[in-house]
Amino acid sequence: MTRPVCILVAALGGEGGGVLADWLIDAATHAGYPVQSTSVPGVAQRTGATTYYVEIYPRPRHELGGREPVMSLTPTPGQLDLVAASELVEAGRSIQAGYVDPERTTLVTSTHREYAVSEKSAMGDGRYDSDRIIDAANQRSRRAVIFDMRTIAQNNGTVINTVMFGAMASSGVLPFDRAACEEAIRRSGKAVDASLRGFSAGFDAAQGRFAAADKLDASVKARPAVSPRVAKLPSALHEVATAGVDLTTDFQDERYADFYMDRVQRLVDKAGEAELGLAAAVEAARYLALWMSYEDVIRVAQLKTRRERLQRVRREVGARVGEPIRMTEFLKPGLDEIASVLPPKLAAWLRRKAAARQWHRGMYIRTDTIRGFLMLCGLRSLRPLRRHMSRYVEEQAVIERWLAAVEAAMPGPLGLEIALCGNLVKGYGETSRRGHRNLEVILQQVAEGATAERVKTARVAALADPEGRQLSAAVGQPIVRPIQIIRRKPSN
Repeated sequence: MTRPVCILVAALGGEGGGVLADWLIDAATHAGYPVQSTSVPGVAQRTGATTYYVEIYPRPRHELGGREPVMSLTPTPGQLDLVAASELVEAGRSIQAGYVDPERTTLVTSTHREYAVSEKSAMGDGRYDSDRIIDAANQRSRRAVIFDMRTIAQNNGTVINTVMFGAMASSGVLPFDRAACEEAIRRSGKAVDASLRGFSAGFDAAQGRFAAADKLDASVKARPAVSPRVAKLPSALHEVATAGVDLTTDFQDERYADFYMDRVQRLVDKAGEAELGLAAAVEAARYLALWMSYEDVIRVAQLKTRRERLQRVRREVGARVGEPIRMTEFLKPGLDEIASVLPPKLAAWLRRKAAARQWHRGMYIRTDTIRGFLMLCGLRSLRPLRRHMSRYVEEQAVIERWLAAVEAAMPGPLGLEIALCGNLVKGYGETSRRGHRNLEVILQQVAEGATAERVKTARVAALADPEGRQLSAAVGQPIVRPIQIIRRKPSN
């Protein structure tokens, strides 16, 4: 009995999943095979995940004697021959739903990640474990074809769906050959040359022709150059310190990076040769670099006006070379954002003056216009003045208090736990303020003689609950949070 070839494609918004389904349909139609497809749009993750289901009956119509096969509109767990996912967690979702069968299903997926909102908004490291998904892919599928499709697509100036199509054609599951797939791309008439490049690269990568070269290239790129000052540190700190120097230099300047290295050297001197002390120095150096590169309006403007970011946006929307795009940035500055760029005394005066007011103004800035782009460039140009701003002074004071607590507790386990508490301070706005409050509570516990185990319990509780209830229970005292009263104008 001939069965239909059942194919499920899971793609995120803007990745060309619908175009990929159209290519499959076109290739099957021109080969004379009966074909049926459906799609299910959704907002399951990130920019919205859409699944495309295609069934192809692998016998030409002229052999069926006028009969038409009955095919399904929805995928059935355990009955799929080919599952293709444009992102690793989408592959994991297909595995979890039972669509990938170890006896029947070939799984094609990219290893790159597009982080979900829940991952990015977690107080700690909320990322899903990619290794677990890859292990499940290898165990739960008949055959797994796994590689970084996004990088290959970017290197070939195309969209990831072309690379996916090439990998699917290489799998041998489709009832037509490579030439039929390439002809379907040509008949579409859209970005044909780039699509064919991506298809060919995906086809070859799926067959493992470039696996060794990619591995060697990745290993070479992964070795950062170590500066003479970083080289004097223990080897365990080289990678973290190098990244920290790059980040703090990008955030401010080389003098600021030297300031970062001075702090790291203090930690190393205090750690000595003790294993726990060195571990504390590594973690403190990691979170110190992130904290010293805090997000303020200057940093936001700097990141939004970068050439790399503008090029990435063009790639994501599929803009051709020379094709204009319209970009609108939404900003909502409040009292804290305005005060953060003022000198400390002036910022304190403004906060006292406007303490009873909740002022936020939504702003839409067209950064594809000269006026809008220059507004962000003007904010970016304030970077040399940052050291004289209130936010800088406040952040450095809290950083010094945290580092002093780490140094005082080194080289024992308490020093390591306090160093890990640097992960509490992150983000901007209320997220940043909440992290500062949580760290203040824990440092107060340290001052009162808390043990390493108690600090760990408090840190885990703070990362687990943004409302602070678990931290309150862990330290045995209520966490003070300001009450904000927002006055609304009476309606007419």
